[in-house]
Amino acid sequence: MSTPSVQIGRKALWRDIKRHKSVYVLLIIPLVYYIIFKYVPIWNGQIAFKDFMALDGVLGSKWVGFENFKVFFNSFYFTELIRNTLFYSFGKLLVSVPAAIILAIALYECMWRKLAKIVQTMSYLPHFLSWVIMYGILLTLLNPGDGIVNDVIKALGGEPIAFMSNVKTFPWIVILSDAWKEMGWSAIIFIAALIGIDPSLYEAAIVEGATAPQRTWYITLPSISPVIVMVVLLRLGTIMDAGFNQMFMLYSIPVYSVADIIDTWVYRQGLLQFQFSLATAVGLFKGAIGLVLILVSNWAVKRLTDSSLF
Repeated sequence: MSTPSVQIGRKALWRDIKRHKSVYVLLIIPLVYYIIFKYVPIWNGQIAFKDFMALDGVLGSKWVGFENFKVFFNSFYFTELIRNTLFYSFGKLLVSVPAAIILAIALYECMWRKLAKIVQTMSYLPHFLSWVIMYGILLTLLNPGDGIVNDVIKALGGEPIAFMSNVKTFPWIVILSDAWKEMGWSAIIFIAALIGIDPSLYEAAIVEGATAPQRTWYITLPSISPVIVMVVLLRLGTIMDAGFNQMFMLYSIPVYSVADIIDTWVYRQGLLQFQFSLATAVGLFKGAIGLVLILVSNWAVKRLTDSSLF
């Protein structure tokens, strides 16, 4: 039997729902999306521990325990896959986040608002382009035969470079092209945080004779540090996702040793060869690593600073 306080709480909740019913109606769409595409598939996650056969179904397939995980861990390419995946994930994190912060601060500090709007719009555009289109742009720029960059190199007396098929240059093409594509979009959240800074802090700093770099270092960055921490923690949660779409479009056989990541291996071994159980097992492995990383990182940041994700 519910207590009077519980009944009062329920009435207050229903009253609040009726008052803001339009907001709750809008909530239905993402709620249905997460139920269908995020929570329902959890049931099928059990095939990671089975020898899944489509004709037998999820429940009828034979239980094999951790055999699929052992296949992945004992794979000849396991060490290489983990190394490449972590390299690209951390490389993108170390390049993209600082680049987005610098862009956001530059746009915020720009006195010529028309220029700021033009740069902001142009920096957003690559985010909406697929990696198929980005691949075409990169080929136009980097093609060893008639690419713009190699034309400049040849005009200066140098030899053309096969950027896309060179194991030394390919990793940097991946990291820098990702930063170029996502930098403007990632800067949005930092721009929003910058707008929330009290202008009187800058006015007081100017009165005290602080230079622009000093204002940025002692006011801007500390003020948006909670947002930076939140973004980094969220990125750490997906650290095992090095960008399948990008890598699938850019990599080729000559650069497999530095380009093959977990997702591309799963695509070839798990999907092309119909090893769905193996693909699911690797997905669970990635999710477990991401969960541990985000919990440990959040705990460490919470101990060292006043900011945390939860």
